[in-house]
Amino acid sequence: MSLDELFIREDMREFIPREEVFTFIASLEGEEFRALESRRTIATEFAGKRYFVKYHRGIPSAEIFKNLMQLRLPIVSARNEWRAIKRLHELGILAPRIVAYGKRGLLPQTCESFIVTEDVGTQLNLEDLTRDWGTNPPPFAEKLALLKELAGISQLMHRHGICHRDFYICHFLISGHQASTGKKLTLIDLHRALVKKNLAIRWVIKDVGSLYFSALDLGLTKRDLLRFIRFYSGGSLRTALKEKRGFWDDVLSRAMKLKSRHS
Repeated sequence: MSLDELFIREDMREFIPREEVFTFIASLEGEEFRALESRRTIATEFAGKRYFVKYHRGIPSAEIFKNLMQLRLPIVSARNEWRAIKRLHELGILAPRIVAYGKRGLLPQTCESFIVTEDVGTQLNLEDLTRDWGTNPPPFAEKLALLKELAGISQLMHRHGICHRDFYICHFLISGHQASTGKKLTLIDLHRALVKKNLAIRWVIKDVGSLYFSALDLGLTKRDLLRFIRFYSGGSLRTALKEKRGFWDDVLSRAMKLKSRHS
């Protein structure tokens, strides 16, 4: 078998065989989270530990054409997620740990790939945590810490050329306070992510606008939003609003378009 790319973490090699690895991954059973024509996501166990498995198979030409006509980049393999997670770890942003990854084939129609990641240990996401903030606000210190971490993650990944493309609060898992780092949020679902040397501003606007859209019903105050802008900008609020006013207007426009589309 000729492989374009294959990685299996050393401690997982007794559970995931190199030989016929794609057949092995495709035949795994477990709790199913997604089952599409070209992509399947399950949770399974090896030696009593839980892992998430995403298996991609060739995407039909018609689906590729449909995505391109809608000005969307089609998801053709697990390579986007592999690159994005590796880069996030390099930047110190919490994301699932990769234990195995493979890709073979060049054409999108015949490409086959997979990625296996550790379970982060929780399914509680930021949307769940903040669902009743409008009627039952959290302690100010807790809200401020989450806003600051969320803005910091967003700014850091965008500054280093990473666009999530599904950047909603439900894709941040609450992994518990880590005493060594003070971090609490783990970013997941990176299968559509882009990693670019020079990330076009339109991708950043889409990401931040999507994030704002997903937080519209949290009961955030104007001051909360201004705090996020200040944290994201990394400087004074006055400078951010003066020099980047067009950017934040575009972010708001993106959020309102999403809201009208989903109302």
